Amino acid sequence: MHEWIHRYLQAQAAAHAAIPVADVVRLIGYLQEALRHDRQIFVFGNGGSAASAAHFATDLGKGASDRLPRKFRVMALTDNLSWLTALANDYAYEEVFVRPLQNFARPLDLAIGLSVSGNSPNCVRALEWARAHQLRTVALVGGRPCRMAELADLVLAIPDTHYGRVEDAHMTILHLACYAFMENPGWGT
Repeated sequence: MHEWIHRYLQAQAAAHAAIPVADVVRLIGYLQEALRHDRQIFVFGNGGSAASAAHFATDLGKGASDRLPRKFRVMALTDNLSWLTALANDYAYEEVFVRPLQNFARPLDLAIGLSVSGNSPNCVRALEWARAHQLRTVALVGGRPCRMAELADLVLAIPDTHYGRVEDAHMTILHLACYAFMENPGWGT
């Protein structure tokens, strides 16, 4: 068991070492721009990525906004369960993220999709719509070629296919983005 844990931790360290730092800087820049211009930020994903989306919205909307004169307007499209299930039931699961975007999104808002495979139909559909309606798009994905990477203005890919490792690295990226403002509130002005 010790050897398995050691190998797992080594692979996890490699996934974290592969975080594209220059692209994290770009993501922080996108967030700065959204904040300065009072743009809405939408974040979404399935399963563990849904939990990461909700976590990010909490950290950005509360923690990163605490010391800023203007607050981040961020919404996790995963967090309204009754709306999400109504959309899935009445239309299709592929529609659960795009339909709220149609209600709220405006050109130059920011759409951030999380998916280890990068091919989740509901995430792909949301990024397709976002791109067609002039939103800035970001995809956090795993290490395989995927449709979300083709659609996004900014792709943060972790070169691994292990869901736990990739999701952990994605959450580290999202924490970096939030703590950039928590620990450097001047960056939000």
